[in-house]
Amino acid sequence: MNANRLAWIIPLVALPAGLIFQWQHLDPHYLWMAGAVPALLALCYSTYTALLKKRAGVDLLALISIAVALLLAQELTACVIALMFASGQALESYAEGKASREMAGLLNRVPTVAQVFREANWVQVGLESVQVGERLLVRQGEAIPVDATLISSQATLDEASLTGESLPVNFTAGSVLRSGAINVGAPIELVALAIARESTYAGIVRMVQDARDAKGPSARLADTYALWFVPLSLGLAGVAWLVSADPLRALAVLVVATPCPLLLAVPIAMVAGLSNCARRGVLVKGGAVLEKLAQAQAIFFDKTGTLTSGRARLVSMECASGFAQPEILRLAASLDQLSCHVMAMSVVSAAQERGLSLTLPLQVHEQAGAGMSGRVDGRLVQIGNADFISQHAGSGSWAQAHLRRIAQEGAAAVYVAVDGELAGILEFADQIRLETPRALRMLRRAGIERIAMLSGDHRDVAQAIGAGIGVDDVYAELTPALKLAAVQTSSKSMVTIMVGDGINDAPALAMADVGIAMGVAGAAAASESAGVVLLVDRLDRIAEVIRIARRVRMIARQSAVAGMGLSLLAMVAAAAGWLPPLQGAVMQELIDVAVILNALRALRFTVAASGNTLLSKQFAALRAEEHRDLQPLLDQLGTLAVRLTVLSYEQARTELIQLEQQLTEKLLQHERADESQIYPDLEKAIGGEDSMAAMSRSHREIFEMCRKLSTLIHDLPAKAGEAEKFLLIQRLLFSLDAILRLHFAQEDELFHSFEVS
Repeated sequence: MNANRLAWIIPLVALPAGLIFQWQHLDPHYLWMAGAVPALLALCYSTYTALLKKRAGVDLLALISIAVALLLAQELTACVIALMFASGQALESYAEGKASREMAGLLNRVPTVAQVFREANWVQVGLESVQVGERLLVRQGEAIPVDATLISSQATLDEASLTGESLPVNFTAGSVLRSGAINVGAPIELVALAIARESTYAGIVRMVQDARDAKGPSARLADTYALWFVPLSLGLAGVAWLVSADPLRALAVLVVATPCPLLLAVPIAMVAGLSNCARRGVLVKGGAVLEKLAQAQAIFFDKTGTLTSGRARLVSMECASGFAQPEILRLAASLDQLSCHVMAMSVVSAAQERGLSLTLPLQVHEQAGAGMSGRVDGRLVQIGNADFISQHAGSGSWAQAHLRRIAQEGAAAVYVAVDGELAGILEFADQIRLETPRALRMLRRAGIERIAMLSGDHRDVAQAIGAGIGVDDVYAELTPALKLAAVQTSSKSMVTIMVGDGINDAPALAMADVGIAMGVAGAAAASESAGVVLLVDRLDRIAEVIRIARRVRMIARQSAVAGMGLSLLAMVAAAAGWLPPLQGAVMQELIDVAVILNALRALRFTVAASGNTLLSKQFAALRAEEHRDLQPLLDQLGTLAVRLTVLSYEQARTELIQLEQQLTEKLLQHERADESQIYPDLEKAIGGEDSMAAMSRSHREIFEMCRKLSTLIHDLPAKAGEAEKFLLIQRLLFSLDAILRLHFAQEDELFHSFEVS
């Protein structure tokens, strides 16, 4: 058994044993002395160690109290003081054990072996020998050993140790799986993407170990108070002795001054805060970082990958006459299947989201960073940037206006040529994260006074994004050096947080008072430079962590001030002779227990949520999937509105009838289900009187627009009729497209905010 722990256990046995001896009229003093001496020796060692580190340990008072009690033949008092430390240590061990179980669990689940396919057999090897490109087998209940790509058709993983998400997550073939996640489904096969020391889980473990080793503010706070509390206690004890000529009064003063609640309450609160952060999927590297978070006044966000998704998403398509948008996208995506370019992956994803069937291209040639060409279904298809397409295909006059608009908006464009002619323009943009507006509102409610966005984009583009999400300041056209300068300037006047995800953010993360890295997909350099790492890809966790930090800081200071204030009152009473040493020891024990129990409140942290168990992550995911399924229909609204002016009457009428049928069968059915089934649950979750009135109003507007559109379409004659009706239909299509996109965006944000996480 640990000698230090034994020193605290002995008084637990010695004190009641001595009381039994006294009841049996036997001499109990030697038993009580035996209970106090081990604690005295342990305190001598801990005090000596603290002095070597140039720390004025508050436990010096306990050492003096036990020593003086033994010298004055107050063995029972000495044993009670030792017992006080025993109970305090037990409470501290319980609290720290409970508070740090999330971090401990993370370290205990480090995989050490892997099943690798070598020489036509599955063999178990040490984790360090796994090489990139090797096939891996992960059975049910086993951890993903290294970052890898899923070969099997699907996988179900428990990612709680990585993200704090308690619900299993489903993945399909081709998905990148992070090391440390637990396979809770059937056995799966993978291909290693990284060696063990470069994988996600290894990096998290390193950061957890660093966080455990970091010295928290509690130690510094204890040292600061000790500078005046220890001399004050000794001075008051000396005055009481001199005035009363009774050494027992001095002993009583020292007894009620020990052990100082600061020794236990503040560390317990800080460790509880770190534990709560870990439970929410946020790694805070030590108590010092937690204290800085509690003092934060300003926060700077890097735009790309932080406020935005960091992934290009198709936002619009323009086509030459004679080409349909789905066909242009299908041809482009079919060719891009063989490209590793990040934009090519976005093109393929856009086609897959719309359910388009892709074919394998032939005779493919790629010019790195510019574009590629090949044959798809017998047609020559070329895709790439403007310069690449201009070298291989003629430019259509129809595209000039679209090109000017794209340049003004700062969007990215992919050009598609078919059989030597520019056939389509695919416009991509890095979209704002779904939770960004809500996260910024939460930050303001958490007490952040200034929110700024850092971007390398052109000023006009950056200003438009900043105004849309509601930041206070926008810094545009920034290099890494200018980002660093902006954060440095802010740090001089207020406690500043920097949030980023890329290598170019690392200097600014290190410069800020607190750096927060998006650790899910962020660069290793950013995670290493930051004091906080988000292990779950959610911006709203930043506001939660700030709330946790401020609550912990309040509880820690409350516990320290209240405990020391009560101790000072008890010291005055002891100096006046109203509180003898033995009763003083009991009084101080009650003070310590009360203060420590108050500090344990920091273990409890509830996220402000609806509390409605019907609203879960699957609920939000299902709603988002339904909206994705309706996206092609929304695309068709705007596209057909534009094409009405160039289509023949018969073709336009046919396409309008088909569109009206889809609106009735898909869109209106979806909206009616939302109104009758989903909105009542949301209303219960939000509370209040008719809280979904505004959203229901949007439904009524959508229903009315669809009714008018249906009437106009059905009234169209079989042959060319009035042009005015086409103009009315066109206006309705544009209006319906706009209101549906706004309504879907509002619903997505609302559903997302109710995820149980």
